[in-house]
Amino acid sequence: MEESKAVVAKKEVATPNAPKANAPQGQRPHRRDHRRPTHRGGPRRFRRHEPKEFEERVVYINRVSKTVKGGRRIKFTALVVVGDRKGRYGFAVGKAAEVPDAIKKATEAAKKNLHHIKLAKGFTIEHDIVGKFGACRVLLKSAPEGTGVIAGGPVRAVLELAGVQNVCSKVYGSHAPINIIRATNQGLNNLKNYHVMKKLRGKE
Repeated sequence: MEESKAVVAKKEVATPNAPKANAPQGQRPHRRDHRRPTHRGGPRRFRRHEPKEFEERVVYINRVSKTVKGGRRIKFTALVVVGDRKGRYGFAVGKAAEVPDAIKKATEAAKKNLHHIKLAKGFTIEHDIVGKFGACRVLLKSAPEGTGVIAGGPVRAVLELAGVQNVCSKVYGSHAPINIIRATNQGLNNLKNYHVMKKLRGKE
């Protein structure tokens, strides 16, 4: 009886904050006061988001594979259009093993291959024109203010990022996104304003 009383007395004397004997090694004992550890380090600094010079838009992503002796090598291609909505735009295709890397490659290449167009009054094109590339034909028609951009996905991406706000378009022939963008680019590059036509005709 005396031995059992001594054991009970030892249990009562034990401190409540002592770590448990059966706790796994390498782990800290559970906090009973429910306090969160204080933040260590200096004050947090927030980066200022500077406005981007060019706006990016991913038009198409395709998965391609190459069969080699050891099997298939799968990669991704990304078609990206960039522009500042003030008359400058560019496009390019990037290929990589991962989608983000392909988009990054295409964006960097598009910024190095920029095209310039001059917008007419009402943020439209100077005149109607048909762009051609391969088996693709893209019709671009100037429109009055308030019409908006009436175009499909690839054509809309190029026109909007170039700064055109009022235009109508129609695609004939091939509907491959890269061919549509190249045909649209060919049409925009062949636009001529009033002063250029006067010089070509020798009236200025």
